[in-house]
Amino acid sequence: MPCTSSKVAPRTSSNARPLHRHSLLLLFLRSLRASTSSSSSARRKKIMAVIPRGRPGTSLGHRRPMLLLLLFCCLLAFFPCRASAFHSFVGTYGVNYGQIADNLPKPPEVVRLLQMAKIKNVRIFDSNHDVLDAFRNSGLNLAIAIPNGLVKDISANPAKAMDWVNENVQPYYPSTRIVAIIVGNEILGGADSGLAEALIGAVVNVHDALRALRLSRTIEVNTPHSEAVFGSSYPPSNGTFRPDLMVYLKPLLNFFSQTGAPFYVNAYPFLAYMSDPAHIDVKYALMEPNAGILDPKTNLHYDNMFEAQLDATYSALEAAGYPDMEVRVSETGWASEGDASETAATLENARTYNFNLRKRLFLRKGTPYRPKRVVRAFIFALFNEDLKTGPGSERHFGLFKPDGSVSLDIGFKGLRSSSSSLLTDHRAILRYFSATALLSCSTFVFLALAA
Repeated sequence: MPCTSSKVAPRTSSNARPLHRHSLLLLFLRSLRASTSSSSSARRKKIMAVIPRGRPGTSLGHRRPMLLLLLFCCLLAFFPCRASAFHSFVGTYGVNYGQIADNLPKPPEVVRLLQMAKIKNVRIFDSNHDVLDAFRNSGLNLAIAIPNGLVKDISANPAKAMDWVNENVQPYYPSTRIVAIIVGNEILGGADSGLAEALIGAVVNVHDALRALRLSRTIEVNTPHSEAVFGSSYPPSNGTFRPDLMVYLKPLLNFFSQTGAPFYVNAYPFLAYMSDPAHIDVKYALMEPNAGILDPKTNLHYDNMFEAQLDATYSALEAAGYPDMEVRVSETGWASEGDASETAATLENARTYNFNLRKRLFLRKGTPYRPKRVVRAFIFALFNEDLKTGPGSERHFGLFKPDGSVSLDIGFKGLRSSSSSLLTDHRAILRYFSATALLSCSTFVFLALAA
């Protein structure tokens, strides 16, 4: 939640490229064809000299294809194949599973809830082993995290990064489908400059630890950013990063461009609206029909703030020299309740924003400035968290209540029926019996007429 404070293999120094599956197949077919040819080249004679002929009457021409097939299978097993790697995000919709509460369902029940809701992408803010165990063989993608408090130690000592990976990844992967390690949260733009300096070192050390274990191709390393990293964001084409943060951002962006990782941003129209309700149309923030805004530089029209925030990020990346980097939303949501001063934090607003956002994400489309780049987002949050500190809104971002029932009715089914879902169930039962009665009456009339 907001604090005020694809997978591509990394490039190496070598120019050699890893063999791909289709290259190996082509090589195998060529070898197989050569082995069954009737010609006897010098190379074939050389091979025959070192391969045993076997029992009398056994044809070497029949045996060599089998040997080559075995060699081919060994090559496929040895060389990494990108096609079989997990993607760090499936589809477009994910959720943040925060656990700062004392009344949440047990992790196995959470897994069942996620499976019922068909939410396949999940992000947690730590590496809770109970959660990692519960996610085994669940089919769910899980992004785990290194808290801010560990970033400096991991940055200063690569062995600490390896220890962390050995403790929190190795015992669970791949039965627990860990697809990303999130290093810290909203570090840049905060008050701790030492933490900002340590961030890139921690990211690199964690990636190097994964690479040493041959996991860097399947587990992404990243870090999310708040709106505090931007110097300007309005209009969207004017998006830029803060100049004083570029000393930290530049090496991170270089790293992401090398590994193919996206740029993670926490985008909250809720917070933007709360900061200036007099000049922002709440319908624009909620993705409801409204006049929207026109960007004078690009002449692009925006009818919701969410897309405007994403395009401001794309503009900032382009200005920094990274026009091809994907922007992915690590957090977005709307509070359903808050303090007396947080008048926009209502159940109806939260339901409207989350419903419209879910509908928009399922369209699998891009933004006005990047129409071909599909938007992917983690929603904040799975549950209301009663132990969170700060404004009242911090404790009311959940799609579900702590007992597993639905908090925001946007189409999900909870572990328990809420009052609204009970009403829906009763209506469904009534419709069923009405339809059954109508069918029975129709059948009776038909039989009477037929007689």
